[in-house]
Amino acid sequence: MGGTELSPFDSIRYLPLYYDSADSHNSALHLILTLRPEWNESRDTIEFIRFTEGITNTLLKAVNKLPGLSETEIDNEAILLRAYGKGTDVLIDREKETSAHSLLARHRLAPALLARFDNGLLYKYIQGRACAPADLRRPEVWRGVAQRLGEWHATLPISSISSLCPTASQLNGSLSPSPHSKRASLSLADMAALTPGMPVPNLWTTMQKWMLALPSSSPSDTSRRDVLQKELQWLAALLADTPGVAGSDQPFVFAHCDLLSGNVIIEPEPTSTPSPSSASPSRRSSASDGSSDADAHHQPTAAAARVSFIDYEYTSPAPAAFDLANHFAEWGGFDCDVHALPTRRVRRAFLRAYLHSYSQHLHPHNNHTSPSTSTTTSTTSDAASDSEPDLDALCAQVDAFRGVPGFYWGVWALIQAQISLIEFDYKGYAEVRLGEYWAWKREESGERGRMGEEMPERERRWARDGEDE
Repeated sequence: MGGTELSPFDSIRYLPLYYDSADSHNSALHLILTLRPEWNESRDTIEFIRFTEGITNTLLKAVNKLPGLSETEIDNEAILLRAYGKGTDVLIDREKETSAHSLLARHRLAPALLARFDNGLLYKYIQGRACAPADLRRPEVWRGVAQRLGEWHATLPISSISSLCPTASQLNGSLSPSPHSKRASLSLADMAALTPGMPVPNLWTTMQKWMLALPSSSPSDTSRRDVLQKELQWLAALLADTPGVAGSDQPFVFAHCDLLSGNVIIEPEPTSTPSPSSASPSRRSSASDGSSDADAHHQPTAAAARVSFIDYEYTSPAPAAFDLANHFAEWGGFDCDVHALPTRRVRRAFLRAYLHSYSQHLHPHNNHTSPSTSTTTSTTSDAASDSEPDLDALCAQVDAFRGVPGFYWGVWALIQAQISLIEFDYKGYAEVRLGEYWAWKREESGERGRMGEEMPERERRWARDGEDE
């Protein structure tokens, strides 16, 4: 009685330890043994497996290969250690990330969060295989992603990772005094002004925060920052009032905002444990349009793969259209292969499956979803019940947002180029992604057509209906 309820962040076990990349094995082992002291007696059988899909953090899988245990039994006790990239706090709100992970775990949409430490998190390992970009183009996989994302957007409350616009007292002196307090206060005011009356932080205010972290050490840097700031204001004015899914009065959903291939896990079927290659047919085994004609005509389709999403650093209230357009952009991987992007026909089939799942989870009394798998059964009558006007509207919204992921990740990469220690060409990546944005804007404004210039390949691919046109 009388106690103050702990926030999700404060309620997670805290280990006052630090992962040191220069002494990776020993510092990781110290963290794991502090979390699992019972592993001390078998420390010689503890191994660390490094994952390399990401370009921001260090991700290690800790396993204890005790004699006599099967691979499945070893994986059941495995722990993931994720250490944050140097300087990434300027990009990512770690307390919000932890709150998001806690919420997702309560909804059985994320692995149990075991502990936090000074520069990272420890959580249970999800059995399965991370996708490669080619996997996202397989019909059974993209159907699974569509269904899972529909569940996220329909069921997860954004209140756990946001609040209403700041009050006057918050803007006028509640921030702790520091050399940076004036800048922080101005940032908060700018964020609130960008999307008045909406929950913050959100997609737009996150990008506003990033603007303040852009390089400004040279006149060219400052000029570019000013240009990008104006673009953000223009984008927010153009798209911030995008309606919610299927006519919802809520413009934002609980969005993942980083659904690249490595963050999509193909889970093993409950009745069997597939071999590592069983979910990996050859790159050409399923053309991306292979079964989209059936979807487009409301015909039954093959079962969707069971998938889960990992890494919740960028979760944020955002328009669903952004989360969807961003995922479609990730079909091209870090190489930004425009020829891998889904065509209009495939996007429509994906969005039909997404809307069906969204409706099923928003109205659980009509739900035909299996509680154990959260995979919606697709039937002719189910597909026909989804509203074509809602589908048309969502397709148009995703089209309108197709340039925003390039802006978002372009700004992000400009910041990473100055803070990251990871060997990745962030500057080159920034130019490619911002180039996608500028190409979209020229198409949106009609400038490209007025100049009589050829349509960029990415825009041409996006406009294409089918593979063989």
